[in-house]
Amino acid sequence: MDSQSHYFDEDPTVPSENFTVDLVLPDLTATLRTSSGIFSSKKIDPGTKYLLQHAPRPDATVKTALDLGCGYGPIARTLCHRFPEAQIWATDINSRARSLTIENVGAFGANVEHPDHIDEDIRFDLIWSNPPIRIGKSKLYTMLDLWLQRLSDDGEAILVVQKHLGADSLAKWLDKVSYNVQRLSSKSGYRLLKVTVK
Repeated sequence: MDSQSHYFDEDPTVPSENFTVDLVLPDLTATLRTSSGIFSSKKIDPGTKYLLQHAPRPDATVKTALDLGCGYGPIARTLCHRFPEAQIWATDINSRARSLTIENVGAFGANVEHPDHIDEDIRFDLIWSNPPIRIGKSKLYTMLDLWLQRLSDDGEAILVVQKHLGADSLAKWLDKVSYNVQRLSSKSGYRLLKVTVK
């Protein structure tokens, strides 16, 4: 079994041990509560930080934004800061992750929900995600296609994926199934991809 599989459990059985991590960006410094049983619980994941440092500001107005696979909420916290007028959503299958995200970003007006509880009619102008590659290709592709279909007409998704974990094959698959994919940058083994609907 993958040693990280508990990150993707709805109700992790790993004993809860609490930590704090500092999110430090050029425009934002925040301390976030984390816990065992959550992805990258003792530090901001390098891929997530790469996305937050290099994701471009969209040309179109952002009225709705989604942190897909939010963990304890560093992406959601940044979205709240950079798009204060937008309706921010964060979702994760892991109940412990959602509880922590509520603690970390609830005061900023973010909506934190189980994936099944977000209204299917909502369309997102922006999706940011460090997607859970380790759930397996089939589940990952199904998840991404489900949420990318919810982009607005002018919406865009910014994904960060490690090259050795399949960033290039993911980009090819997205292109094949009706999305435009642009590699924005690449550094230290990470690819930053911009995805829009064809």
